[in-house]
Amino acid sequence: MLILKSKLFSQFPEIVFGFSTKIGSDRKPPFHFNMSVSVGDENDLVINNRNEFFKTLGLNYHKDAAYQKQIHSDIIKEVTSCGQQGESDSIITDKPGIALVASSADCPAIFIYDKNKKVIAAVHSGWRGTEQKILDKTIDTFFKKYNSAPNDLYFYMSPAISKKYYEVGEDVASKFHSKYSIPKNGKFMLDLKSANYDMIINKGIPAGQIESSELCSYECSQFLHSYRREGDRSGRAWGVIYLKDNNE
Repeated sequence: MLILKSKLFSQFPEIVFGFSTKIGSDRKPPFHFNMSVSVGDENDLVINNRNEFFKTLGLNYHKDAAYQKQIHSDIIKEVTSCGQQGESDSIITDKPGIALVASSADCPAIFIYDKNKKVIAAVHSGWRGTEQKILDKTIDTFFKKYNSAPNDLYFYMSPAISKKYYEVGEDVASKFHSKYSIPKNGKFMLDLKSANYDMIINKGIPAGQIESSELCSYECSQFLHSYRREGDRSGRAWGVIYLKDNNE
C-alpha cells in the first residue's frame, strides 16, 4: 500500500496522518484502491479498502473515522463524534480520538493542526469551495472559536490538479483573481493550489508551517486518482488526520 505522509506533521508524535493513493490491496482498474462508495465501485471492496487504510495507519475505521458528504460548499462543522457527519466540506475538532477525513480526486484537500490548542481540521476545497473561501473561513474558525495563533497552525495541502491541466471556461475563471486564471486558447487554466496557499499566507501563517504537495493528480496517473482524467471511472483518495489522546 502506498500512503503519502507529511514531513511537517511527522514532527508531532500526537498526530497520525496519511493520504491514500491508487495503490493498495492489489486493486484493479478502473477504480483501483478507492475510498468512495458513490462512484460505482463494489461497496464491500470500498469498506475493505477503508479498513485496510486505517489499519495501516494504526487506526480503526469503524471506531475512529469521521467523514462528511462533500457538496462543494463553504459549510464547516465542528465534530464531537465519529461516523457520518452529514453534508459539509470542512470538519474540525478539539476532541482526541477522532480521525477527520477529506476526500479528493483532483481538488485540494487541506489538513490543519494547532499544536498549542490541540485542534485539527480536514478541508475539501474544489473550485466552488475555493471561490467561497472555505479554507479562509476554516482558519477564521480556529482563530475565533479556539483562540488559535497563526504561529501555532500547521498545514498540509494534498496532491491536486495543477494549473497545467485544469482547464475551465470564462464563467468559472471570472470568479477568481486574474493571477489564478491564465488565458489559453480561448479557455483558462485555473490554479487552485496557489489560490488556497495564498489564503493561508494572507492569514499570517509562516511559510515554513505550510507543506503543499507538488504532485499533480492528473499527471501522476500511475498512483493518483483524477476525476478530470478518468471521469466517472475515477476512484477517490482519502486523507486522514487524527489527534491521539493521552493514553495512546
